[in-house]
Amino acid sequence: MRRPTRDRAEGQRRVTRRALVLGGAQVAVLGALLFRMNHLQVDQADEFRLLADENRINLQLLAPARGRIFDREGRVIAENVPSYRITITREQAGDAEAVLDRLARLVDIAAGELEKARRDLVELRGDTPVTVADRVDWEAIARVAVNAPALPGVMPEVGLSRRYPLGAAYAHTIGYVGDVSARDIERLEAPEALLRLPRFQIGKIGLEAELERSLRGAAGTRRVEVNAAGRVMRELEREEGRPGADVQVTCDNALQTYAHARLRGEGAAAVMLDCESGDILVCASSPGFDPNLFVRGISSANYRALLDDPLRPLPNKAVQGIYPPGSTFKMVTALAALEAGLVDYNETVYCPGFKEVSGRRFHCWKRGGHGNVDLHRSLRNSCDVYYYEMAMRVGIEGISAMAQRFGIGVQFDLPMTSVAEGLAPSRQWKLAYRGTPWMVGDSANTAIGQGFVLASPLQLAVMSARLATSRAVVPRMVKSIDGVDQPTGHGDSLGLNENHLREIRRAMFAVSNSPRGTAYRSRIAEDSLRLAGKTGTSQVRNISTSEREGGVRSNSDLPREQRDHALFVSFAPHDAPRFALSVVVEHGGGGSTAAAPIARDIMLQALYGGDPPLSAYPASDRPRIRTLQEELRRERERPATETSDRA
Repeated sequence: MRRPTRDRAEGQRRVTRRALVLGGAQVAVLGALLFRMNHLQVDQADEFRLLADENRINLQLLAPARGRIFDREGRVIAENVPSYRITITREQAGDAEAVLDRLARLVDIAAGELEKARRDLVELRGDTPVTVADRVDWEAIARVAVNAPALPGVMPEVGLSRRYPLGAAYAHTIGYVGDVSARDIERLEAPEALLRLPRFQIGKIGLEAELERSLRGAAGTRRVEVNAAGRVMRELEREEGRPGADVQVTCDNALQTYAHARLRGEGAAAVMLDCESGDILVCASSPGFDPNLFVRGISSANYRALLDDPLRPLPNKAVQGIYPPGSTFKMVTALAALEAGLVDYNETVYCPGFKEVSGRRFHCWKRGGHGNVDLHRSLRNSCDVYYYEMAMRVGIEGISAMAQRFGIGVQFDLPMTSVAEGLAPSRQWKLAYRGTPWMVGDSANTAIGQGFVLASPLQLAVMSARLATSRAVVPRMVKSIDGVDQPTGHGDSLGLNENHLREIRRAMFAVSNSPRGTAYRSRIAEDSLRLAGKTGTSQVRNISTSEREGGVRSNSDLPREQRDHALFVSFAPHDAPRFALSVVVEHGGGGSTAAAPIARDIMLQALYGGDPPLSAYPASDRPRIRTLQEELRRERERPATETSDRA
């Protein structure tokens, strides 16, 4: 009977040992759980609270207001206007396709816009708001708000959109903004998150693009509480961004709109400078285009129409266009000869209508010649032979150096797209870029502003300002940024003999005021405001020997693309210059008939600060000018009205 008792005792001991092991394991597990719970709930409480908050709190970027652009008198050129849009966020929408279908039944959305939204929802990050409809009316916003429960992830927003109230007048100079494209992002090494906001806009051309960093500003942020559907419940915190800097340009709205209207119907450009400061008062290129169309996203049809227009409305002819300056360059050649001491004011050169240079005839524009001409008569009558002779004496290096002194072949640092450098050719240039040596005939062509020499209307205006003031006037486009004045372009002395410059000015005065001057018909009749100028006509085609022998065809008999360019440079008043001006009319024919009348009219607008009295014009011109002024007043009023209606 002893064995069973002993077996029971041993079994009880084994059960007790097993219970102890099991109990110890349970205690260990429970302790670990308690330790872990304490670690999660106490030690890591802040971290998990933050994670929970992030599930219900969104941090959103706020687009800053873009800086506005004003003219020199503080009048608006570019402004921001409220714009309503509807966005959708994929992460918050759930079934984004179904939400879009419901939204499309509530709001009129263009098929192209809807398709673009679908692409963006696939390509962009899930937390990126995608614009479905832009510039919608208040009724559409109200319908979306009322149906909010059925539209998860959809958000009606109000933003700012760029508007250019003067339309085409400033399209080339100020430029326009447009939506940030993938190409824009690719060009940047580290693009700001701000650029990825839906339909965020940046400057594309002109001053809008060149001063993008100043105009853009810095983004703000806001923290918002959202529900499970992604609907914003309340705003918790907001930090406003820094708005873009306001920019004041040197242009004058009244003059700019007048010049643009005066150039209508032509492929042309006009640039006017303030002779004292170098301020660009007018920088007009014609024809123009409505920059507001590009802000909204121009249609293919409208863009194709601009590309196909033979008058080329897209390039900024005022600063991008480069042309042979023709006879407007003759003052440079004359000064090169005068400064080198190779000619005297009273010395005459005989013009029989041509000059033999290295066995080749270089013709004067007047077939029978001008006879004996001195410096004064050579400029007044625009004799070519006189300048062929000066080229033989001075050589190309002297002419090229003087051209650069007057701004030809100089790229000015201005906040506009593709400011042209032009060309003041030299021996080294031709050898490097053409691979051939310089010829004597090249110097003859350059002396009259033909051949290789090229200048923009901006450079010709600078040349005129420097001739008028004897100073190296530098063009300035920006007057102030956020109220901080920018340096002026007053310029230092050119260091030229003042007697030589005075003689050039006297001859330019005769061009416009002597009955024998080439621009006499476009003179100013008011004695105290008379202008000094120089006409120019630059060939765009070669004239064959047979045509010259039989008589050169007039521009009116040629197709437009073969007609000469017309140019005119001037400053006024002649005895105390305030303004310098250049006008170029592409394929306009003669400078005296096409460019000089336009320049005279723009100059009078500047001198009088508005429409001048008819007494400022020659009596024979007054009936025509009265009609023209009425037409131009209507033209200046039309762009602002039409743009306002479209915006």
